[in-house]
Amino acid sequence: MAVSSETTQPGGIGAFVGGAGIGTLGGLIGLGGAEFRLPLLIGLFGFGALEAVIVNKAMSLIVVVSALPFRMGTVPAATILDHWTIVANLLAGSIFGAWVGASWATKLKSATLFKVLAALLVVIAIVLVLGHGSEGGGHAVLAGAAQMVTGVVAGFAIGVVASLMGVAGGELLIPTLILLFGADVKLAGSLSLAVSLPTMLVGFARYSRDSTFAVLGRNLRFVVVMAVGSIAGSFIGAHLLGVVPSAILLPALAVILLISAVKVWRHQ
Repeated sequence: MAVSSETTQPGGIGAFVGGAGIGTLGGLIGLGGAEFRLPLLIGLFGFGALEAVIVNKAMSLIVVVSALPFRMGTVPAATILDHWTIVANLLAGSIFGAWVGASWATKLKSATLFKVLAALLVVIAIVLVLGHGSEGGGHAVLAGAAQMVTGVVAGFAIGVVASLMGVAGGELLIPTLILLFGADVKLAGSLSLAVSLPTMLVGFARYSRDSTFAVLGRNLRFVVVMAVGSIAGSFIGAHLLGVVPSAILLPALAVILLISAVKVWRHQ
């Protein structure tokens, strides 16, 4: 059941604190935190499955847009443009995948969507531990036509997952950019944002055609306050980077995702 404006609109403090906490986690690991925000929207704030995905997508979009200029000091726009072929390669699949994923989400029954989201949280937890700690050494695992085809397929899969969960997809894009294209971690983070933004806009456009999209209008104050908290938390998390060792942080966050997956699976 969608959250009514009467229920969520007054929850400004809770929305800000929740957004800031999730944003801090995201900042610590270099992501927007949407994979942690989704269970919070469902479990704590009581959004239905599709409503939570749409709200999560809206806030993920805001975080990505704000993160792009923040990173320009580390990775200039010119550097990103120098790697436009990589971005185009992934976008060739991710844009179509985003549309397909959003279409599936609007057609799935709520109970089925809860289970799909739970399964994807488990996948994200595994990728977080096995893939996100990778360091790019400039050596791509594939080259030529094989790399291009794999890039399109990977982009499509990432686009589907990103739309189904309402996330930016960085948790999957960053390992892909490092392993498939040999990008270093900093460059991968910025290229990930460059791929995520148009991919998310396509998914957002598809969701806007569904009546459930009205959840944003009904809970506009909640969305804005939580988005502000998410951005503030991302800033804090980025400055705390290095305080907690990755060897401890990543497994701990993966455990949080697994616990969230169980709760989302059982949600009615």
